[in-house]
Amino acid sequence: MPRRTIDITLPDLSGRRVLVTGASDGMGLVMAGRLAAAGAELVLPVRNRLKGETALAVIRAAAPSATVVLRGLDLSSLESVAALGETLRREGDPIHILINNAGVMTPPSRQTTADGFEVQFGTNHLGHFALVAELLPLLQAGRARVTSQISVAARSGRINWDDVNWERSYDGMRAYSQSKIAFGLFGLELDRRSTAGGWGITSVLSHPGVAPTNLLAARPELGRGRDTPQVRAIRWLSAHGVLAGTVASAGLPALLAATSPDVAGGSLVSPRGLGRTSGAPAEQRLYPTLRSPEEAARVWELSERLTRTSLTV
Repeated sequence: MPRRTIDITLPDLSGRRVLVTGASDGMGLVMAGRLAAAGAELVLPVRNRLKGETALAVIRAAAPSATVVLRGLDLSSLESVAALGETLRREGDPIHILINNAGVMTPPSRQTTADGFEVQFGTNHLGHFALVAELLPLLQAGRARVTSQISVAARSGRINWDDVNWERSYDGMRAYSQSKIAFGLFGLELDRRSTAGGWGITSVLSHPGVAPTNLLAARPELGRGRDTPQVRAIRWLSAHGVLAGTVASAGLPALLAATSPDVAGGSLVSPRGLGRTSGAPAEQRLYPTLRSPEEAARVWELSERLTRTSLTV
C-alpha cells in the first residue's frame, strides 16, 4: 500500500527574513527549500562551508529567484555564536522567523564543546540559547516567531542538575534527553517572558517525530564511524510507512509552528500519529517533563550563567 503524502501549505513569506540552523542537509535543508519557495529571504548559518554551498545550489535549483545567504556558525562554540550575532546585528535587518533546528545525538563516548560543555547539552541547548540572546534585538524588531526543535526523547528523563555536563557518569541517551528537555523548557520560558515583558516575540516548540534523518547516521567527528542499528531500523520503518515519517514530513511540524499564526505561543507542534512518531503535524499536549515553570526558570538562569550572556530586554 503506498504511503499517503502528508503536506501543509505555507503562507507567502515575501519580505520575511528567516534564519534556520542545521539547514545544510537532511530535514533542515528540506525546510529551507520550502521556506525559500514561499518567498522568504533565507539566512543559513553553517559549520561546514562546502556543505553550505552544496545546500545553496540545491535551494536555488528549486527556487531560482530565492534570496539565500550563508553565514558561519558552530553552535558548539560560544565564540562562533557571538561572531554571528555581531555580524547580523551590524547588518541590522530584522529577523521574522528563527528555526532552531540543528542538533547532535548520542556520541558513543562523552565529548565536549569548545567551551567544555557536554557536547549535546552545549550544542543542542546552550548554543541555541546563546544565539537567541545574541539575536534578541533583531528578533524584537521583526516581532519574530522562534521555533525550537525538540525530540520525542524529551518525553522522558530529567535534567541532571547535580552534573549537567555528565562528568561523573556519561549516558549518551540520557544526556540527549536532558539537552532536549532543557531546550524545550527554555523555549516555553522565552514565550512567558516575552508575553510578560512585551518583547513581541512568539516562541513555540516542535518535534519531527521519528524519521531517517542524519542524527543517528555515521558521524566520524562524533566518534561514530558507521550508521547505528537504530537509524537502519528507522530507514526500514520509514520505507514501509510504519511508525516513522520521511525526511520531508519530519520538517512539517517546525514549518507549521514557524509560519502559522494559528499556532499559539507556548505550544508544541508534533506529528499526531501513534506515539507522535509520524503523521500530520498538529498542536499536542506538552510532555510532563516540560510543564514546570519553576524548572524552566531554573534552566534559564543556569543557561545565562554558563553562557555568560544575559537574555533580557
